[in-house]
Amino acid sequence: MAQLDLDEQEQLDQLKAFWKRYGNLLLVLLIAVLAAYVGWNRWNAHQQDQALQASAMFDELDKAVMAREVPKAAQVLNDLKSRYPKTLVAQQGALLLAKLQFESKQLDEAQASLTWVSEQATTPEYQALARLRLAGVLMEVKKLDEALRVLEKSPAPEFEALVADRRGDVLLALSKPTEAIQAYKQAWKAMDAQVDYRRVIEGKLGALGVSVDEPLSASVPASPAASGAQP
Repeated sequence: MAQLDLDEQEQLDQLKAFWKRYGNLLLVLLIAVLAAYVGWNRWNAHQQDQALQASAMFDELDKAVMAREVPKAAQVLNDLKSRYPKTLVAQQGALLLAKLQFESKQLDEAQASLTWVSEQATTPEYQALARLRLAGVLMEVKKLDEALRVLEKSPAPEFEALVADRRGDVLLALSKPTEAIQAYKQAWKAMDAQVDYRRVIEGKLGALGVSVDEPLSASVPASPAASGAQP
């Protein structure tokens, strides 16, 4: 029994020695871990709160767009962009408003909305979609060289075909049919064979007197009519 008491005393002394040596460090580590845990929970709560508020603002924007109330929708989007510029709903809202602005013939405003998305979007897909639609608006206002520059940036892979098709439209409007044909062929090859729009591209090539699998013809019309642009 005495031996047991001695062992217990020895263990207790070792524990005291360990705590004396490392106790402060352990307390600091414990406090740091607890602070990180609390901070993480607060950050998550803040993110969730921001997401809820941004979603509520997007719903308000969506209702204004559905009612075709352009000024109100623009005001809500401005608030959304100023408070939550990096959220997906802000980028979605700008795309939504740009479509309404285009349909309402507010082309400068549509251009501004799409430019903002193309520069601020946090995903390559949204950037590519914004540039594609922006090029359509620029075509509508006859800023063809600028539209080409917008389309020069590498698109997200899933937008490669549509960007090439839009580039063909712009080149055609610039009276560059040979280059337009090259762009249309690139679009046709990049597009999934199951997508119906592939036949539209075939139709554009057919209107230029070229099939999808024949070499470029030297007798391409000099200035064929350009395709209509939609943002």
